[in-house]
Amino acid sequence: MYTNEMMESIRKVEAARAKNLELEPRRMTAEEKDTLLKTYHPDYKEGEFAVLQVGPNRGEKVPTELAALLQANSRIAPAQVDLEHPAYDVDVLIIGGGGAGTSAAIEADKAGAKVMIVTKLRMGDANTMMAEGGIQAADKPNDSPAIHYLDAFGGGHFAAKPELLYKLVTEAPEAIAWLNDLGVEFDKEPDGTMITTHGGGTSRKRMHAAKDYSGAEIMRTLRDEVLNRQIPVVDFTAAIELVLDENGRAAGAVLMNMETQELMVARAKTVVIATGGAGRLHYQGFPTSNHYGATADGLVLAYRAGAKLLYPDTLQYHPTGAAFPEQIFGALVTEKVRSLGAKLINVDGEAFMHPLETRDVSAASIIRECTTRGKGVRTSQGLGVWLDTPMIERKGGEGTIERRIPAMLRMFGKYDIDIRKQPILVYPTLHYQNGGIDISKDCQSGVENLFVAGEAVGGIHGRNRLMGNSLLDIIVFGRTAGKSAAAKAQAVQEGQLTLSHVDAFARQLEQAGIHSDLVSPKLLPDYRRVK
Repeated sequence: MYTNEMMESIRKVEAARAKNLELEPRRMTAEEKDTLLKTYHPDYKEGEFAVLQVGPNRGEKVPTELAALLQANSRIAPAQVDLEHPAYDVDVLIIGGGGAGTSAAIEADKAGAKVMIVTKLRMGDANTMMAEGGIQAADKPNDSPAIHYLDAFGGGHFAAKPELLYKLVTEAPEAIAWLNDLGVEFDKEPDGTMITTHGGGTSRKRMHAAKDYSGAEIMRTLRDEVLNRQIPVVDFTAAIELVLDENGRAAGAVLMNMETQELMVARAKTVVIATGGAGRLHYQGFPTSNHYGATADGLVLAYRAGAKLLYPDTLQYHPTGAAFPEQIFGALVTEKVRSLGAKLINVDGEAFMHPLETRDVSAASIIRECTTRGKGVRTSQGLGVWLDTPMIERKGGEGTIERRIPAMLRMFGKYDIDIRKQPILVYPTLHYQNGGIDISKDCQSGVENLFVAGEAVGGIHGRNRLMGNSLLDIIVFGRTAGKSAAAKAQAVQEGQLTLSHVDAFARQLEQAGIHSDLVSPKLLPDYRRVK
């Protein structure tokens, strides 16, 4: 499978493996990290951002691809939508069927609310399903939420909203217990003690996992609970516009059947946006580890309704996306591979960085190695560096890979690459939307009765996220959003449904001289080749 040029490099990796196992590259100083990020991280790349001319974040910069959608035309003409005869009428409408949406649905249903999930694909088609490495929680004797907070706050460049991060880390142990009680099969010792490992930027072993398919196991359990509770789920139906009442409060959504394009209205007392990330916008041409529907829909819907975004200019590029073979280009190679002992190695067999630096630092280091330093390995898709997976079994013993990261073993095994014996090629892949909709600690956005949870939220992690804190935030904030939305719904006095905000936004675009051929939300990526 590997080319002759790659095999020549692999021989250098093998020759240096014993030395690289013994030597631990030093961690960078704060000043070195700052210089590295500003020089090589995509978030700092000039020319890849646009300044918004309309809306709550007017004057702020966002990626050009996101700006185009935020300032695009609505998919509907409001006058054509029948708001007088809703197809659905619920207390809590949840938009999105991933980990955050299902967590919210479970808690809202438990609170006695009439709940419905609407999702443009199927329940479980979400980034949650694709998360591999684990979920953080400080629930061991040598750890504490305070230490977890310091790790995450520093890893996010001290930009997280303190009240959101405090909530994340203090409610983490309860989140793990909740999932365990629901039936998530975490890795455990024979006596039932949960196995925990390090992640990049963590000072304690607090990563709980289900081998290397943690997200799939969590999603399986949450989906089963939704089905067991008989919570209605409307699949293959996208929310394409929020509906407000005459006082500007969220009051439902306009839905579109993805197959027939039929429009329907769902009236709700409160709405929860849990639409996930933006990887399928392929910012700056990067590949992505995200699921097919990750197109920033929630940000577009909320922005047009008047909700402010926080840190929309910052994304996470996971340092280890598959760089070869091309069939899995961009697919996630979990950080757990490095936490188990594999190191990043350049074309000459040199370990060029500490294996557990934070993700932004790691990604920038790989980009530097492949560009300025000319130490990358050439592939059909570009460049990559080696992740020396055979180190894992040299360090942890034979069978460690099959026992701890079986999904990685299978993914590369399909292409005749045995990661127990051969290193793998990696390069940064677009992974996580650090920025999103600004919320309070009860998950409410700037639009009353509009709640947000999961990757569509901005501010929880600051400007960079540590491994394992995303699976954690979908549980902590998903549950909170469900509880808050259900409680708020009890006191809502329903008003007249309106889409006047859509017309108002269109007028803003006209006044700003913005004339776009695009409609948004995007809903799905388009990979058709133009002839």
